Amino acid sequence: MTIRGKATSLDIAHLAGVSQPTVSRALRGSPMVNEETRKRILAIAEQLNYKVDKNASNLRAQQTGTLALLLFEDPTSDESHINPFFLPMLGSITRACAQHGKDLLISFQQLSNDWHADYADSHKADGLILLGYGDYLAYEGKLSTLLAQGTPFVRWGAVLADQPGLSIGCDNVGGGRLAGTHFLSLGRRRIAFIGDASSHYPEFLERFDGCDRALRDAGSAMDRALQVDAESSEESGEAAARELLARGLPFDAVFAASDLIAIGAMRALAEHGLRIPEDVAVVGFDDIPAARIATPALTTIHQDTTRAGELLVAKLVALVEGAAADSERLPTSLVVRRSTPG
Repeated sequence: MTIRGKATSLDIAHLAGVSQPTVSRALRGSPMVNEETRKRILAIAEQLNYKVDKNASNLRAQQTGTLALLLFEDPTSDESHINPFFLPMLGSITRACAQHGKDLLISFQQLSNDWHADYADSHKADGLILLGYGDYLAYEGKLSTLLAQGTPFVRWGAVLADQPGLSIGCDNVGGGRLAGTHFLSLGRRRIAFIGDASSHYPEFLERFDGCDRALRDAGSAMDRALQVDAESSEESGEAAARELLARGLPFDAVFAASDLIAIGAMRALAEHGLRIPEDVAVVGFDDIPAARIATPALTTIHQDTTRAGELLVAKLVALVEGAAADSERLPTSLVVRRSTPG
């Protein structure tokens, strides 16, 4: 093999059929590169008489002391484009960064942008915290790219067996089971579910599955004919509830995949003349501040956003420092308010 001039890592990448970041990781002995690929890269580097620039390598290895929080825009009724569920988590993340001696860079992103490329080699931050709901299948590939590029990252979301990277999330199945058990204790068995219960939104799907498990334990089951897709917004919840009503199927309870969906759904149910909770009991998920002041006050599944923020930072710091870190699920709890009968 002939290379004009001094060989570069890009030359090695081309000949090895891998990316330049993979070459860099192999040359510095990163465990992220499998042994067969590492040997191939080292052999090509030796043939090209490639020498690692120690000064440049040391410069790249330097840490900035900064963590980046990438907040993905959500559909909201105001101009914030921030799901209110994340607001207390932002405070917890900021405090945790200060406790770890880290600066925090917050950046708003759109899932359609190439954010995964922007941060991979920009050295703006040592690692990424990813917050924001969206179609999981639409950005799963970008998570794989971050992982392949060696970018430390932790995301808030469902903890999945085959996911790229590390996640902190709540026990969605357990939370759904709490909702289902609560409905059953009230004598409600025709439970509608509002939220996209599919692999595109795995958190919503787990909540649906948890409620279904509670019903199956009692000899019943969720009826897919009473499930309507919705994103996490009041407008989407209101529209989905109207679609549910249009189907003309009987139901005596609604389990909404988020509080925002539940608040919108309650508006549509009330406009249809249904009394909450007498005619229809409603349970949400998240326990956002608006759940307390909704009409009626919303029974919901609580997630510990304070602990979530602490874990997101602690796990990312561990990854940046080369320590072991695992995904983790946080327990949930039921908060009973006036949207279900007392």
